[in-house]
Amino acid sequence: MPAAAPPAPPNPAKVGILLVNTGTPDSPSTADVRRYLRQFLGDPRVLDMPALARWLLLELIILPSRPAKSAHAYRAIWTEQGSPLRLHGHNLAQLLENELDGRAAVRLAFQYGNPSIPSAMDELATQGIDQLVAVPLFPHYAAASFGSAAAAVMAAASERWVVPCVHVVPPFWHEPEFLDAVAQGARAQIAEFRPDHVLLSYHGVPERHCTRTDTQGETCHKRAGCCDSLGLANRNCYRAQCFATSRALIDQLGLDPAQVTTAFQSRLGKVPWIRPYADEKVLELARRGVKKLLVLEPSFVADCLETLEEIGIRAKADFEGAGGSELRLVPSLNSSNLWVRGLAQIVRTSAAGWLPATTKPTFLS
Repeated sequence: MPAAAPPAPPNPAKVGILLVNTGTPDSPSTADVRRYLRQFLGDPRVLDMPALARWLLLELIILPSRPAKSAHAYRAIWTEQGSPLRLHGHNLAQLLENELDGRAAVRLAFQYGNPSIPSAMDELATQGIDQLVAVPLFPHYAAASFGSAAAAVMAAASERWVVPCVHVVPPFWHEPEFLDAVAQGARAQIAEFRPDHVLLSYHGVPERHCTRTDTQGETCHKRAGCCDSLGLANRNCYRAQCFATSRALIDQLGLDPAQVTTAFQSRLGKVPWIRPYADEKVLELARRGVKKLLVLEPSFVADCLETLEEIGIRAKADFEGAGGSELRLVPSLNSSNLWVRGLAQIVRTSAAGWLPATTKPTFLS
């Protein structure tokens, strides 16, 4: 007689998907922003320095003054529904769950703030879900973003009595679904706005964060044009990946490379960050005679403080004050239809075998 089949797991039709992002304060109050910044900047992958030095920097220099300034900036972008980042994240989670035809329960999870990674795991566990696919919503690899998010998911999983199986979807900066979605959002703006110049602005990181990913010790900042191509040594270099994204988008959008600038924003402190700096380039372009500047932010998949306030308000004012006529910001991917479909395909490809088969019939075209 054939051996009896093993018992089926409690919930064979479900896997949990965590869409992981950095986070946002619960409100734009100074107290909530201070709480958020203490969590965020207390992460040793964000401020990578000895624990005592990090504590002194936070408690004596950053937290006494920065929360009030940041709270003012958050109030400028806050909506009736709350934080734009949280709103777009929840929308994306719901639409992605629909796109996957109920084969996965999708939840938003923040490293700092709410909903937290542990709370999202708790919610999925109560549904009998013990297999998790983590999707850090950062297209490029940086230790302070993708690396920190992946580490936080694995750390939270390891602290549970029943440790779930976890698959982490890798950075997707080179995936055609991501590039197509970014290009689609930009294409209509380029046709309508007809900019003189396009700025591709990415979140910055300290130079040492890139240097530490150089596995050969001979590429990062050792020669001119070190980010002109990707190879074994710099395959995980954030700056090199961003320039590769720029080259792909220039090609896909049919732009003149001479009319496109890649730069990096949101630097903090006095240590060297990767260059060129976006705020300096915005002023330089205006003074050079650029009148209509279009800004894309390919390292952000959802609009947030850095896109809406830093570029949409402050950089716009700086550009126009320096002689430019108009700076226009292309919205992030947020929960656009093409991005929902693209992200679903990225997850399907990366987590092949994890998602149960669809119950919908397949139609061949």
